[in-house]
Amino acid sequence: MASEATTVDVDGPHGTREVRISSPSRLVFPEAGITKLGLAEYHIAVGEAFLAANGDRPISLQRFGGDIHGDQFFSKNPPKGAPDYVRSETVTYPSARAHPQIVIDETAVTVWAVQMNTVVFHPWASRAETSDFPDQLRIDLDPQPGTDFGDAVPIAFELRKVLADAGLDAFIKTSGNRGLHVFAPIEPTREFLDVRHAVIAAARELERRMPEQVTTNWWKEERGQRVFVDFNQANRDRTMAGAYSPRALAHAPVSCPITWDELPDADPTAFTVLTVPERLRTVGDPWAGMAEHPGTIDVLMEWWARDLESGLGELPFPPDYPKMPGEPPRVQPSRARHDD
Repeated sequence: MASEATTVDVDGPHGTREVRISSPSRLVFPEAGITKLGLAEYHIAVGEAFLAANGDRPISLQRFGGDIHGDQFFSKNPPKGAPDYVRSETVTYPSARAHPQIVIDETAVTVWAVQMNTVVFHPWASRAETSDFPDQLRIDLDPQPGTDFGDAVPIAFELRKVLADAGLDAFIKTSGNRGLHVFAPIEPTREFLDVRHAVIAAARELERRMPEQVTTNWWKEERGQRVFVDFNQANRDRTMAGAYSPRALAHAPVSCPITWDELPDADPTAFTVLTVPERLRTVGDPWAGMAEHPGTIDVLMEWWARDLESGLGELPFPPDYPKMPGEPPRVQPSRARHDD
């Protein structure tokens, strides 16, 4: 029996490429009725905006063995047999190990990644050729149990003011789940640890302005019913779903850029693989030109230094990181009290 397969034509800077899609009728999102071919067609439809947001960056691919309810794993380096148009760049991880990582230069690479069963794309905050120096400051607003997307909305607006006070222009997108991602373009002149400290400085200022709604507590037991500002997403090799990337949830949501004017009435469940292509055709890309006027983190670094002088030091790093200078003990507070 001949295997089910098809090819799709994908236009790009080097002409039209034919990309093979095996098992095109396999349901990737069973509840939404979206097949593997449908997911490839989605990426062709949003290709220009997707590339503008995620292209020329080291990227991790969240791949699934079957549909979104099946086994999954993260793929960073190009697998054997990747087409010759799939580029990679060597990046350095927190362990100091260096390894090549996939870079997307054209929509054909994105469609090839779908063929490799990729659902979610996780780009770095830095460009491939200058991977040690982020050109985006990223802040993840993560609603905790007892809070939801609506609770994050006024916090996002206040965060926009915080960043404006630091001389930065803020852009926003839905996370594709319950949260919000706030980005600010920055000049790629500082390495990841500096940008992490800039994010912590902004998060602490936001927490001071909205202490009942916002927390920077790393340990879940201390967060309460507040929105957590996840500063650790600013670390090297820590990523969030890219703009226009699908998320692996039943209704096939997309992490979707929106305007600040749209935010008060935004419904994150309305931005899906089925609806976003038409949105781009009619509304356009709110992030178009985002990188044209980058700022600096100089003011935020002044705030970081100010907080250090007042006794606010380093915060915990992710558990897979090596022990970092000035980091507090990696033990949850309740356990530390029990040990005492």
